[in-house]
Amino acid sequence: MDALYTAVATATHGRDGRAVSNDGRIDVKLAPPVELGGNGEGTNPEQLFAAGYAACFGSALGLVGRQAKVDVSEAAVTAEVGIGKQGDGFGLKVTLRVELPDTLDEATGRKLVDQAHQVCPYSNATRGNIDVDLVIE
Repeated sequence: MDALYTAVATATHGRDGRAVSNDGRIDVKLAPPVELGGNGEGTNPEQLFAAGYAACFGSALGLVGRQAKVDVSEAAVTAEVGIGKQGDGFGLKVTLRVELPDTLDEATGRKLVDQAHQVCPYSNATRGNIDVDLVIE
């Protein structure tokens, strides 16, 4: 694959540090959530992953919608990223909640969401590695 764009970010001190993009547009304090024993006074990698996945999936849905000549511009995607023990380490699971326009029938909506899941780079990166549930709301 030839990259069309490469994002660059650096994190220091793991979950108790800071993450900064090379262009300075992202500069966030990191902290583990309370549920993982942290103080919750910063963002965490799961939130960042959820934001990126939701945005990327929304763009993929827009692409397949345009190709099908179906307006999904009012769709919203919420990504829920869970972390938990998996073997000796940790694993992730994802639920993508896709809110489609009321004007879209259920069959067309399901087809577009499934197609978006095939073209979304995050979906392609996680396929076979992370359980991803697609929920249409």
